Amino acid sequence: MGPVTRARFVHNRRGGGAAVEEGSDEEEERQDTSSSSSDEEVDEDEAEASGEEVGDEEEEEEVTAEPAAKEPPAAAAGDKSNGRKGPITISLKKVCKVCKRTGHEAGFKGAVYIDCPMKPCFLCKMPGHTTLTCPHRVAMEHGVIPAPRRNTNTSLDYVFQSQIKGKISMVKPRFLIPNRLECGNIKFHQRRVTCLEFHPTKNNVLLSGDKKGLLGVWDYVKLHEKVTYDSVHSCILNTMKIDTANDGILYTASSDGTISSTDLDTGIGSSLLNLNPNGWNGPSTWRMIYGMDLNTDKGLLLVADNFGFLYLLDRRSKTRIGHPILIHKKGSKVTGLHCNPARPEVLLSSGNDHYARIWDARKLEANSPLASLAHGRVVNSAYFSPQSGNKILTTCQDNRIRVWDYIFGNLESPSREIVHSHDFNRHLTPFKAEWDPKDYSETVAVIGRYISENYNGVALHPIDFIDTSSGKLLAEVMDPDITTISPVNKLHPKDDILASGSSRSIFIWKPKTETDPTEERIKRKDKEYVYGSGSRKKSNGKHDNSSDDDSDGDSGGKNKKAKKTRFTHAVKGKGKSKV
Repeated sequence: MGPVTRARFVHNRRGGGAAVEEGSDEEEERQDTSSSSSDEEVDEDEAEASGEEVGDEEEEEEVTAEPAAKEPPAAAAGDKSNGRKGPITISLKKVCKVCKRTGHEAGFKGAVYIDCPMKPCFLCKMPGHTTLTCPHRVAMEHGVIPAPRRNTNTSLDYVFQSQIKGKISMVKPRFLIPNRLECGNIKFHQRRVTCLEFHPTKNNVLLSGDKKGLLGVWDYVKLHEKVTYDSVHSCILNTMKIDTANDGILYTASSDGTISSTDLDTGIGSSLLNLNPNGWNGPSTWRMIYGMDLNTDKGLLLVADNFGFLYLLDRRSKTRIGHPILIHKKGSKVTGLHCNPARPEVLLSSGNDHYARIWDARKLEANSPLASLAHGRVVNSAYFSPQSGNKILTTCQDNRIRVWDYIFGNLESPSREIVHSHDFNRHLTPFKAEWDPKDYSETVAVIGRYISENYNGVALHPIDFIDTSSGKLLAEVMDPDITTISPVNKLHPKDDILASGSSRSIFIWKPKTETDPTEERIKRKDKEYVYGSGSRKKSNGKHDNSSDDDSDGDSGGKNKKAKKTRFTHAVKGKGKSKV
């Protein structure tokens, strides 16, 4: 039997300021929630989801008690006069936590969630069955019409064949699923991870942002080589992009309403845009930036806020160009922007107004999109395909992943709708399906899953690889040591590597080898844990991997106890910490 490869983990221990951070985060959460809740549809969606999942932490045990013996009326009156309460009677009837009716129950039973039979299926949102019996859960491709072979010869097809398809390799490379946990950086961040990005030239460097605005840089090959910059933003870091002309510069967008340009070597940043120069004046005026992308041809930085406006920045002169342009419903959040990789002047936006829209960046005017793609609920993200830019992939809060195969074709309805569990009712980073940048066939997408699955009595939330041409589930990636939800996932642009953000931790996945079978991986208990500056150890000796400001779906799985432990010292500087 060949040697067994062991996953490596870095634990980060935080100092005595943890309690203070926890208290201050509540105020930050209120600020974020109050600002982003300006769209009434978001509140309705969250209320609907919470209605489905009320009390989903754990099924309450039935409490039985015999009522006290009946006392004479005089005695009962005497008890009331003395301030005593009367006897308590507890009903033995089963009451549903969702619909409040008797005769059935709903919630978690062990690692399995039981739907309320009086409500529609939480997965596909259709009545007549529950999540356990949903046909889309049995087979993800249920009801999906596979992509047909195109044999039309229109003028637009001729343009595509002559100008775009020639740049795409005709040989499809071997696709490997990164389904083995290679290493992890436990509690690297102080709050939940919100975005990930691989460095374009340094293959082993992963950039990450969190809910508090902290920026992390981690070399996952040199496990201990990591640095954090805590002075970049004051709250949620939503998006990051590396400058294509200078890979040492990182652009970041935050809910504090600023765009920052940060030198990755020194951590020194400069503000390119500040939408809140007068500070906090209430949620009705506070602007947050979510969508951001680079137009490499024009040297433009495009950003969008939570009121539906688009801003253009010249990244060379670091100045704003023109006036803000309304690209989505006024007062609704623009959740994402993406420039077409083959035609950068074509812009794709997604928003809380239930639309994804295509724009001509050369003629940006309010209410004049090239096309509007309607959705059922909030659109979390929308991306062009990475090679040709000819396809569109969107993620919507109605548990649907939508695919448009041809941007020159009929855009009134998607080519396919794939039912997938990513509608959530807690404070999580939104799920976003993303293309595999290495897949020349432009069919593979990756996204985390919200609904847990029962794996040997432990509730795990897999990361799904989906074939968007057929709706089939290619693989589900999970590890028994990761019981939290992984909403943030990023595939490496060159290597067969997956990075995932789960709660405050970051994990690296690689393909399994023949010398490391699944059975040995599950049975193996020896793992290397190292404690640094962002982690704390529980009094019972176990490692706390749940977020301290919000529930990231920790299903109560048992944490493995480390046999090998090493400690390192943390050195902190102004706005920068190294471990």
